[in-house]
Amino acid sequence: MRRGGRSQAAEPEPRELFVRSASRFGRPVVTMRARDFGDACVVDVEVEGREDAEPRSYNFADAQQASTFVTEAVEALVYLGCEIHA
Repeated sequence: MRRGGRSQAAEPEPRELFVRSASRFGRPVVTMRARDFGDACVVDVEVEGREDAEPRSYNFADAQQASTFVTEAVEALVYLGCEIHA
């Protein structure tokens, strides 16, 4: 993954914070992976059934902001009838 034009050699090894997956009627819907790079946190979101299989990345200043984003997304998915898997 490219971040802010930095070369891959300059990037620190990310630490995975958590993974949340959602399914509906037994079929996968979305997977969200939060990773801490030290100076920022990134949430990669993979939506099942999309033609372009590339995950979308959302950047946050810290783990708290990333966690808030995922928590709100999970709440919306539960409201829509999805099962959440940690």
